[in-house]
Amino acid sequence: MGNVAEMRVIVGDRESDGEEAQRAEELRILEALLFAAEEPLDEKALASRLPEGADVRALLTQLQQDYAPRGVNLVRVAGKWTLRTAGDLAWLLTRESTVPRKLSRAAIETLAIVAYHQPVTRAEIEEIRGVTTSKGTLDVLLETAQGARPAGDLRNQ
Repeated sequence: MGNVAEMRVIVGDRESDGEEAQRAEELRILEALLFAAEEPLDEKALASRLPEGADVRALLTQLQQDYAPRGVNLVRVAGKWTLRTAGDLAWLLTRESTVPRKLSRAAIETLAIVAYHQPVTRAEIEEIRGVTTSKGTLDVLLETAQGARPAGDLRNQ
């Protein structure tokens, strides 16, 4: 009799192993679908690609729990599901970019004079150029220089 009981336990384990293997495969498929999707997917679209009888909501809940402590999370957006970067790591993905500025001819001339004759005053720049230098030209150069270096006037940089 002991053998029959052992056989039942083994058969029962095989069945549960088969169910676990099937659930693991369904989770893999679900994960692949969400990863490859260009946009969030609704439960109906996910169910159509999963094996017949798969419990989509239970699978989504489990996958959401599995991803919760990770760098990528499964989130619901407008009734659809998608993988997103964890909110607490969003700051890592910000990109600082500099926008190239076109300088006017006057600004380029002024910059050349400053580079060559540094330190130089506004009056000296105007004398070399032979024209009055507008405040706007110097402001643009100062603004650009402050973005690249610590604040200060052109004489100290």
